[in-house]
Amino acid sequence: MDTHEEDRGAAYNPPSRKTIPPFEALRAFDAVARLGGVRQAARSLGRDHAVISRHLKTLEQWTGARLIERTARGVVLTEDARRYHKDIANAMDAIAASTIDLMRRGYHNHLNIACSPGFALHWMSRRVGMFEKLHPDVDIELRSLDRNALAGLNESDIEIRFVPAYRVTVKLPADMRAQEVASVAVMAVASPEYLAQAGPIETPRDLIHQRMLHEMDFDSWAHWLAAHGVYDELDLTGPRLWQGHLTLDAALHGRGVALVNALVGQAFFKSGQLVEIGRGNPAFQPYTEGKYLIIGRADRWETPLIRRYRRWLIDELNRELASFRRPAA
Repeated sequence: MDTHEEDRGAAYNPPSRKTIPPFEALRAFDAVARLGGVRQAARSLGRDHAVISRHLKTLEQWTGARLIERTARGVVLTEDARRYHKDIANAMDAIAASTIDLMRRGYHNHLNIACSPGFALHWMSRRVGMFEKLHPDVDIELRSLDRNALAGLNESDIEIRFVPAYRVTVKLPADMRAQEVASVAVMAVASPEYLAQAGPIETPRDLIHQRMLHEMDFDSWAHWLAAHGVYDELDLTGPRLWQGHLTLDAALHGRGVALVNALVGQAFFKSGQLVEIGRGNPAFQPYTEGKYLIIGRADRWETPLIRRYRRWLIDELNRELASFRRPAA
């Protein structure tokens, strides 16, 4: 072998194993850095928190650097650890994305869909079979999302999210794409049993004196009221249930008034389980709106299966919204 061949061989030698820490330790460190604590990382990874702590200690011994500091509020990353995580975070994401791509290569008939919880439970789960009947060779996996934006796009092919009108922009990484698939009205709703004892509700302002059901904060109701001309300095109260499908369930059980979008709520309007407050009343016009977005990785956006699904979803949503007519007063 000549000198040039030796040089080429040396150039492609893998890194020394001494420079690559155990992957489980790196994975634990990455989870702690992303989620902000040992216990959060343990829940995410399905490990005991003591195991995560041992992995962190292993990584400290491996690198000879102090990575965490214990405070009264838990562990925090040292400056060295924050710098190190910034350097390796993209590499961890790349490993995950490339591994999933490799797993799916040659398996083009599997579609992993993640949806907002209410949409997944009350709309998509009832209709996903329609797509499967049209495409019997397709294997669909459906799951609900938490509130973390774009948290699962390494694990799902597409995400479907509801974005209220007052959130005017959705920031996407450069390697992702989004398309609006439906614009839907958002209305105040309650059960007939609740309204029977609630007293008259003639204007949106009257809702301030009702038991409002909130998600993680009071923003949705504050913006809905503002859209209906109620701009007062409001001291909103009521239970916070964190997600829209939980406020919907509470409304169904007569616990108060919730905000629901038309797609998620229409089955309950038809059955009489929920009543749209102010239906046909000009004081409750105009309706506020939100939009559903379908989000996916740009490099998968035009794959045949995802393109077929996007088209089916848009057609089905348009058909459903066209059939949704609010009765006149």
